[in-house]
Amino acid sequence: MCENDHGIDRRALFVTGAAAALTLGTVSFPQSAAAADGQETRTVRGTLPTGSPDYVYLPVEVPAGVREIKVAYIYDKPSVPAGTQGNALDIGIFDERGTDLGGTGFRGWSGGARSEFFLRADEATPGYVPGPVRPGTWHIALGPYTVAPQGLAYEVTVTLTYGTSGRTPKPVYPPSRAKGRGRAWYRGDCHLHSWHSDGRRTPAEIAALARAAGLDFINTSDHNTHASHPHWADQAGDDLLIMLGEEVTTRNGHVVALGTDPGTFVDWRYRARDNRFGRFAREIHRAGGLVVPAHPHATCVGCGWKFGFTDADAVEVWNGPYTPDDEVMLAEWDNTLVAAVREGRGSWLPAMGSSDAHRDPDAVGSPQTVVLADDLSRRAVQEGIRAGRSYVAESQHVSLAFTAVGDRGQHAGIGERLRVERDTSVTVRLEVRGAPRCTVHLVTDQGTLFTSDPLPVSGTGTVEWRTTPAYAAYVRAELRHETAAGPLPGALAAVTNPIFLGGV
Repeated sequence: MCENDHGIDRRALFVTGAAAALTLGTVSFPQSAAAADGQETRTVRGTLPTGSPDYVYLPVEVPAGVREIKVAYIYDKPSVPAGTQGNALDIGIFDERGTDLGGTGFRGWSGGARSEFFLRADEATPGYVPGPVRPGTWHIALGPYTVAPQGLAYEVTVTLTYGTSGRTPKPVYPPSRAKGRGRAWYRGDCHLHSWHSDGRRTPAEIAALARAAGLDFINTSDHNTHASHPHWADQAGDDLLIMLGEEVTTRNGHVVALGTDPGTFVDWRYRARDNRFGRFAREIHRAGGLVVPAHPHATCVGCGWKFGFTDADAVEVWNGPYTPDDEVMLAEWDNTLVAAVREGRGSWLPAMGSSDAHRDPDAVGSPQTVVLADDLSRRAVQEGIRAGRSYVAESQHVSLAFTAVGDRGQHAGIGERLRVERDTSVTVRLEVRGAPRCTVHLVTDQGTLFTSDPLPVSGTGTVEWRTTPAYAAYVRAELRHETAAGPLPGALAAVTNPIFLGGV
């Protein structure tokens, strides 16, 4: 074993652009190691001060004849004053093809979920991509997520094992279509984490929970890696469509790449001020996916969405158990609807909800997005989401039918426009099942204009309300649980996308 210390010059950390990177000294392995005991290890140590770049790269010179590369790391976690961030250090790796943004060198990322990983041709740690360990300069990527005032002292150990490489399996992916029921309402959860990132469940466990939650489709969304994509094929079936994606986890917010082509990797190493998100949103679209900002007002470090919604196809207004940050996002989303009406735009931003489930007791399918699609296929589901023909429900037990009808029988449903004159009388009707003691709120561009009495304990009921396009440019429905006391609204049981009124 050989040990090296990396003294970090604080002056080297004054870089332009927060996503700029620092490259440390190279770790080298002698070619003769293969003739020794077949394995060689190097350990390096260093300290990162506060104000470190987002990514610090440790180059590793990998000689020919390497069968496996293994990396382990530790870092100190000193006590810090209340309200001060402590140390958190993420890790991943890029191969000899380099670390260029959006390049082909990416081989895996586990963030802070694992303390070690390995790669070889025939297998890799979950979150990492198997393949040959080719000679050249590899880079271990360190991501100082937060750094304590005392600095972040780390130790990285790299072990190379020499020998004959195995054969890399050809990836097999889930089919893009399931049997389905033709044009129907399909239930899905598009934000889930497996053990291929920071989740604790296997794909098989997630698929079983999805079926138990009454879901028809799911979307894989592990943080900053596409490594799980080949591991879902044997979990799909006639009753469950499995779409592939990624949660692109930047320092300025997270975005779900929903239903991308199999094997698509989307880079995350940029901030809003780097003006690069548009490039990667276009990459998601070119790969056949949707761009869905996730939990935009989440309070965790780096989770708040800073990129705007220009490139978004939909947005999560409800992420996991309903919390105050979801309430804030619901209000912000409603403001985008008002802006679309004010500016006379035909396009608008649909709402979604997903569980973001990681581990027990996180409930897969709570909430879930219920989509009207022509069939149970990737393209049809995506089109339903993009068009806003959907609502969000807390579980499979909640079902809605929401329509608007004009005085001559004109008809529109969720995500559609009822094209009638401004002064036409419009009847809005909501039929509910599975929401005992919930109240119905009808929300327009003026705000909430109707609130029902609580539904009966059976959870079934029908509400009707009359308006005109002159009075309400759109109507959407919220189902809320009873609140114990005070002015705060109850937690959501369901929320629909709007029906727009007028615009003959």
